[in-house]
Amino acid sequence: MIRMGAKTMISHSLRIAWKDLMELFRNRMGLVLLILMPIFMMTMVGFIYPSETSMNNASIALVNEDTGFGGYNFSSTFITMLNSINDNASMMELKDASNLEDVREMIQAGDAEGGIILSSDFTANIMSGQQGTITIVTDQSNPQMSAIIQAVLNEVFNQMGTALAQQNVAEQLDIDPSNALAVVEPLDVQVKGAVEGDFSYFDFIAPGIMAMTVMMSVMTGLPAAISHEREVGTLDGMMVAPINRLSVILGKTLAQMARGILQGTLILVLATILFGVTVHGNILLVFALLLLGVFSFVGLGVVLTSFAKEQETAVMLMTTIMFPMMFLSGVFFPIEQMPWFMQAISKVLPLTYVADALRKVMVLGADIPMLTNELAILIGFGAVMIAIAVPVFKRAMTR
Repeated sequence: MIRMGAKTMISHSLRIAWKDLMELFRNRMGLVLLILMPIFMMTMVGFIYPSETSMNNASIALVNEDTGFGGYNFSSTFITMLNSINDNASMMELKDASNLEDVREMIQAGDAEGGIILSSDFTANIMSGQQGTITIVTDQSNPQMSAIIQAVLNEVFNQMGTALAQQNVAEQLDIDPSNALAVVEPLDVQVKGAVEGDFSYFDFIAPGIMAMTVMMSVMTGLPAAISHEREVGTLDGMMVAPINRLSVILGKTLAQMARGILQGTLILVLATILFGVTVHGNILLVFALLLLGVFSFVGLGVVLTSFAKEQETAVMLMTTIMFPMMFLSGVFFPIEQMPWFMQAISKVLPLTYVADALRKVMVLGADIPMLTNELAILIGFGAVMIAIAVPVFKRAMTR
């Protein structure tokens, strides 16, 4: 009897899921939007966020205030070296400017993205054994580009300074310039990633976008699956039929899982083809995490939707929950950059653990033993929310 009851419940759940999916397929506009949304989201985010942290033909205003010293003008040599490096790397498009105010006006007018100023005592300081002053002017209205310009220019200037110091030491000690590097820079610092290969910011973004899109698919699909059907009366007919209430919830859950997996797959394909994202872990584990993410969201969605009498109210409620979750779950920015109280909030959101788990698998190639914390939290959260959703759903249907 128990086995027959379980078979009947599963059969009813599959029929309800198939009914919901058929309604989706009949709604051609809804189906098109279901496919277009992840495509639009991935391409938009992929092209907005730079895949590299280097400059490419950035407009940089150059001010040379150096007056020279004793017949020498070291700034000319410096600018020649800078142009030589730039010709090989195509980092900048240098534009002449007269002073700091001129640079500011060029940035305000959009004619330059930053500036370089060589001080009036540039040569005099270097010739007297002091440091030559170089000022990097940044555009605070574009913090991300300003950070890239500052980092790249600092690296270029450090390399130029090291080369000049290496040449001076070689001349003073009468040694080979290659041996002089150990005097100038006694430490050889190397950086090695935990996983081989080149990575960009988009490798961080892609798993978060997948998790977020799956969440949005579930949270936006449930109002139509529950509130809308209650409005038009089809849910009432389902509730008076000899069907277990759990079968209804499971059927709705399976339909939302199918929606979420479809959109998650689209995002993964786009990330791989368009933006070169490589999945270093098990691809089956990626899909398993997406399913687990849907499972953790569905119970919460059913609870929230059950409290809303109309579809419009349910959509507004879901939107109110979704948007803070998107920004507090580390989808776009690392959680470690947030204030402590926001980090505390992020730790109670299931999207945080779905995104973290997907990153560990896709970027670091992690296996199940490395995901025990995330898996336990998602399974526990999903189970608790489903357990709450069943009585809440029953009570909502009897109102």
